[in-house]
Amino acid sequence: MIPPQEAERLRGVTVYLIGMMGSGKSTLGAELAAQLRRPFFDTDALVEQVAGCSIAQIFAEQGEAHFRELETQVLAQLSGYTRLVIATGGGIVLRPKNWSYLHHGLTVWLDVAPELIWQRLSRDPGQRPLLQTPDPQTALQRLMREREPFYAQADVRVPIHSETSLSQLVQQVWQAICARLREQPPCNP
Repeated sequence: MIPPQEAERLRGVTVYLIGMMGSGKSTLGAELAAQLRRPFFDTDALVEQVAGCSIAQIFAEQGEAHFRELETQVLAQLSGYTRLVIATGGGIVLRPKNWSYLHHGLTVWLDVAPELIWQRLSRDPGQRPLLQTPDPQTALQRLMREREPFYAQADVRVPIHSETSLSQLVQQVWQAICARLREQPPCNP
C-alpha cells in the first residue's frame, strides 16, 4: 500500500497509463488509483459508455476513425481534471492532438514484453478489433513496432518481462514514478 504522505508527492498531477492492448493498464490503473486514493477512469470504458455500444461494435459499424475521434473527445474531457489515474486505449498515442492532453499529467508506459502480451491476448482474442485478422500474432507485432516510438515519449517507462502479482506491479510502477520525481527525496513506500 502506498502511504498517503507518499501519494502526496504527485500533488495534483494526473497519471496516464499508456501501452499496448493487454499490457494491464485497466487492472493496474484501478489498483494504483485505490492506493493513491484517487478516482480511476478507463478511456475505453468511457468511449463505450458515450457510444452506447462496445468498441468492437464501433469498429464494425462506424470504423476505427470514428472510435479514435470518440477516444480523443473522452481524453479531452478527462484532461481538464487533476488527481486522477487514467488507463488509456493502446492507440491513443497515435494522434498528436492526444499528446497535448496527455501532457497535462504524467504518462507511464507499461512496456510489456511481446510474448507476455500475446499470452494474455490469446486467452480472449475476440475482444480486440485490430487483431481480427487471419494472423493476429503478426498483426500484434506490427502494431507494437508502429506504436513503440510513440510510447517511448512517455515520462516514465516501466519494463515488464514476466507475470507478477498486482501488488508487486503497483510497487514497481510507483518506484518508477518516484524516480521520475527525483527532485524530491526518494520514495520508500
